[in-house]
Amino acid sequence: MNANTKFGDFSKRLKTMLKVDTRRMFTMPTVWIMFAISLALPVLILVMTSFMGGMPAAEQTVRTEEMFTNVWQAIGSAGGNAMSMDLTSMCNINLLYFLVAIFVCLFVGEDFRSGYVKNLFTVRSKKTDYVLSKTIVLFVASVGIFLLYFIGAMIGGGIAGLSFDTSAVGASAGGIIACMISKIFFALVFVSIALTLATVGKQRLWLSILGSLAAGMLLFTMIPMMTPLNAGAFHVVLCVLGGPLFAAGLGAVSIVILNKTDV
Repeated sequence: MNANTKFGDFSKRLKTMLKVDTRRMFTMPTVWIMFAISLALPVLILVMTSFMGGMPAAEQTVRTEEMFTNVWQAIGSAGGNAMSMDLTSMCNINLLYFLVAIFVCLFVGEDFRSGYVKNLFTVRSKKTDYVLSKTIVLFVASVGIFLLYFIGAMIGGGIAGLSFDTSAVGASAGGIIACMISKIFFALVFVSIALTLATVGKQRLWLSILGSLAAGMLLFTMIPMMTPLNAGAFHVVLCVLGGPLFAAGLGAVSIVILNKTDV
């Protein structure tokens, strides 16, 4: 069998696996719940903090200096300060990385819980096809999650009457676009980590979720530095190249785990 034939077989298997995973994912209520949360979360955060800001000082539950004054604060900060612990730095789009990790664990965990994985590997599919297909499909879902949050932030900012002035937060339109691209591709890191831990936990969903959240907390301080609001070409290239490379490395680990353990 020559190289072209092998590649053709692999391409055909992967295409079939992608179709199956895409259909399964978008027929699961979980993905639509995650999408709804992503859209509603920024609206609730921006509107509620704006509402609290209009209350008398004695009744406010957060300090005025911690409140959102600009819609782009819901996307990130221009300084990339990883040590900031105020409301705007903790309750922004970076929370979605944990949502992505949980969704990956739920989606992959369902494969093991239902016995789908065992049947899949017995009948036709290879571990490589499975891991690669899961990585691609779950990354596509994470893109949708981040884009819906962005849309929700625009809606929430409009309802709350916040400023859309990019210069007020030290950013520009190009920087915000670069920031979003960087954040989306950085999500591949969380997808691959959660996928690997899901293959370790298998039916033990609690274990994979706890492990993914713990790993996410360790990486959380890196996100503002890697994806600042005033991101440039350097940040985009770093995330666009680094995300897939990291995913490829952990994907290989996931394949080894599946090969060495019972499914």
